[in-house]
Amino acid sequence: MRVFVAGASGAIGRPLIRQLIAAGHEVTGMTRREDRAAEIRAAGAEAAVCDVYDEAALQEAFSAARPEVVVNQLTSLPDRYDPRKASFYEETDRLRGEGARKLIAAAGKAGARRFVSQSIAFLYAPEGSWVKDEQARPHEEAPGHFRHAIEALVQHEREVVEAADLEGLILRYGQFYGPGTYFAPDGHLGGEVAKRRFPIVGAGTGTFSFIHVEDAAGATVAALDHGGPGIYNVVDDDPAPLHEWLPVYAEALGAKPPRRAPAWLVRVVAGRAVVDNALGLRGASNARAKRELGWRPRFPSWRQGFREAAG
Repeated sequence: MRVFVAGASGAIGRPLIRQLIAAGHEVTGMTRREDRAAEIRAAGAEAAVCDVYDEAALQEAFSAARPEVVVNQLTSLPDRYDPRKASFYEETDRLRGEGARKLIAAAGKAGARRFVSQSIAFLYAPEGSWVKDEQARPHEEAPGHFRHAIEALVQHEREVVEAADLEGLILRYGQFYGPGTYFAPDGHLGGEVAKRRFPIVGAGTGTFSFIHVEDAAGATVAALDHGGPGIYNVVDDDPAPLHEWLPVYAEALGAKPPRRAPAWLVRVVAGRAVVDNALGLRGASNARAKRELGWRPRFPSWRQGFREAAG
């Protein structure tokens, strides 16, 4: 199958290219940088060096690749995890809006039949059950800058699923861990946990769903030819509250146990959104992805995955 991957040099793009090649697909990976193009070629794929906002270059890349399936993994997040800043989400929001629309248009013109795109599984409203399926309501009234990010995501999801002449699939990935992620040992959050700067806030009841980037890539490969148009949570089998997973993660890193901090203090220091996640975040169910994509995570739980990812 001919597959075009936008965002081929990112944390999920790299394992995705490798898994696609191993599965026998004919792959073109798109990147803006020539040095990253060399990495894509070394993995066995063709490389398209262009900016998603350059319509002429994008159409030329699609014409050369003639993709049957287009996979959108475009994001642009800073190395430092600081969602308190508006700039943290701005470029990724633009990619999920203007950038994704250009990809969808180019995919349609090139005759692609399926469009698979990235979203997040931690966008659900903090109400009701602690683990949500894809029918649950997004948290569109979220505090701070995250509200705009969710608005951009919801609009993007709608545009993909409703795209004319394309089978649109949205993969809502859980919290990424593994190489190149914030939770990697050399990632920003890994460093914060190692320095005991990532506390258990209050009771730590916020429920997180994780996914190793290799498993996220595996689900994406499965979505090339399994499942109908729609939304799928791509997470592991073990959603867990902050107070449960954070000490295990710290231990895997060889760090001291996390400190505890009262919610009122964290709200003053880090803002309401951090406290809301720590206390009210909802996890996600992967039942639909397992059933309809025929996918199973290699790491069913972060309990094993954290230790292996920490090396």
